[in-house]
Order: sequence, then C-alpha cells, then structure tokens
Amino acid sequence: MLTEKEESVRLPETLTWAYRVIRDIAARLGAAQTKGELGLILAREIQRYSMFDLQIIGGRLNNEIDHLPSPYRESIRPYFREQLFGKHHQLLAMHHRREFDRMNTPLRDPETFRKFCEILPEGCFAWDDSGERNPYFRNPKNRIFYYLIATFTMFVLDEPGHPVGMPFPGGFSVEQRGKDFYCLIRDKEKEVFYSICNFCPAHQSEDR
Repeated sequence: MLTEKEESVRLPETLTWAYRVIRDIAARLGAAQTKGELGLILAREIQRYSMFDLQIIGGRLNNEIDHLPSPYRESIRPYFREQLFGKHHQLLAMHHRREFDRMNTPLRDPETFRKFCEILPEGCFAWDDSGERNPYFRNPKNRIFYYLIATFTMFVLDEPGHPVGMPFPGGFSVEQRGKDFYCLIRDKEKEVFYSICNFCPAHQSEDR
C-alpha cells in the first residue's frame, strides 16, 4: 500500500520503490542536528555513486548545457560543473580529512532545512524529462544526487546553491559581499516548490 503522499505523486508502479528510497534518504538527512552529522550522512550517500553513475550525471549535465544558446553556454559551463562536481570533490575531501567528526556547529535555520528535506521525494519526480532519449538519464538516483550536493553546499557550507559568479540571463550573477551572498533570482522561483533557490542562504538582490 502506498502512503497518501506517495499516491499524490502518482508514480507508475515501477518507480514507487525509488520514491521510497529517496523518502528514506530525506528522513536520514532530516534527522541531522549539526553540520558534522549532516556531512557524515551526505558522505555516506554520495559514496554509493559509482564512477559510471558520475559519468552519466556528467553526461546529462553536458547535454543540458549544450542546448543553451552561445555564448551563454560557454560562460556558464564551468559554474555548473563546479556546482556539482567541485562540491562533490570538496565533500569527499572533507570526509577523508575527518572534518565532519569535529564539526559541532548547529544547522543554520533548522526550520528551512526541515522544509527542504520534506520536498525532496516529490521534488525528485517533479522534473519533466519524458522527452529524454537516453534511458540512463531518466533515473531518480541522478536527481537526488543534485539535491544531496545542494544540501552540502547550502546547509553544511552555508553557501549559495549556485556558485558565486555564476551568470544568469540578463547580465546578473551570484555575488558575495563580505560574508553575505546575494542573488537576483533568489525569490523568483517561489512557484517552483522543488527549486533549491527557495532554501538558499543568499539574500535577494535588487534589480540594477
């Protein structure tokens, strides 16, 4: 039997197992009280990804970037790669140095973190990739990877989900001013419940 929430997602039977796996991951994340606890949980989940998994995720990322207009795709490519794979490397490096074992700082804004964890299961199935031809790209495991990295960035490092300097159409970018971060699109995606922007520590910047 599916729970009421699982019924609301209306998944085909072949995907209900994936929903439950992601729901369990979100529950483990949500149980963390400190940045160190969260970092350790994230490291365990990220280590489940094989080199093949990472190649598939990188292939999909490159495929999406290649569909962007030039010269925007050339300017944004390194920021997208840093957002996923730069932070992936940083997460594992911190784990190997046992930094999370010594990190007892409470999570910033526990209520926002709780809400973020709550949207993860449905968020992973809200993306419309029905037109994707490569069956390896249509995999919820790849989608939760995106959220796991965003969790590390936004709630362990307290950095914006999108890297500082990342350009957006219109000539705007994510900015750092002292210890604070600012982003023009921070409050622009409130209607998209699964957008990481709704949980980002960056402040909304004003139009220039």
